[in-house]
Amino acid sequence: MSASIRASSILPGRREDIELHTADGLCLVGELALPVDRPPVATLVCLHPLPTHGGMMDSHVFRKAAWRLPALADVAVLRFNTRGTSSVRGTSEGTFDSAVGERFDVAAAIEYAEFHELPNIWLIGWSFGTDLALRYGCDPAVTGAILLSPPLRFSEPTDLTQWAESGKPLTALVPEFDDYLRPEQARERFAAVPQAEVVGVPGAKHLWVGDAETALDEVVRRVNPAVSVPLPTTWDGPMETGDASAYADRTVAAFSDTPVPGPQQRQAD
Repeated sequence: MSASIRASSILPGRREDIELHTADGLCLVGELALPVDRPPVATLVCLHPLPTHGGMMDSHVFRKAAWRLPALADVAVLRFNTRGTSSVRGTSEGTFDSAVGERFDVAAAIEYAEFHELPNIWLIGWSFGTDLALRYGCDPAVTGAILLSPPLRFSEPTDLTQWAESGKPLTALVPEFDDYLRPEQARERFAAVPQAEVVGVPGAKHLWVGDAETALDEVVRRVNPAVSVPLPTTWDGPMETGDASAYADRTVAAFSDTPVPGPQQRQAD
């Protein structure tokens, strides 16, 4: 009998705690989620939002990706805490370095995926994580990048030039009511990358509260086009329930002091 896939639903997958080791000597904690009985078609390396504002490997879009996409889309999901960041998984060594030292964190994640022969590696950055992807993710081992709510706060024009010259696919999913960069502005900024695709998402806001499914559909559409989207909202098979209560105040608290025109912020699920 089919059951609805809810925010806390965990679909079948092989999940293991992992550690990443950076070139400057730090140990970062993370998790790798894989399909149960078949190799993945693609791999997502998740770069989370700003840790000083509540971002971490368990930020809700990435948590849902890890809990759903191995089963629904044959996608491996690698997520980790950047230096100094904490979640239920633990705390990564080091301290937040304003997108400078984090270059080693991105490199360690890509190296892990490459060493373990994970296929078709895509970076998926969210907010601060998009700046890390743009600055440090244009690596020979990386197929392309998907950016959720890119603020272009830490990125430089030279980072966009690097992506333009690489020809690698780059997709920006930009909420209509984003706190920092909205679709028309994003199209102007990303014009420097001819192959960049800027997708405005009607009604969405920076934190993707209530719109995580839309984001995941757009991600899957690009990393595994063979899968039909929208993804299923029900599951006929074993399904566990995760405990997301530890993060109930971290999903929306990060930007609660930022007034944004548009519809009232929806509650986190």
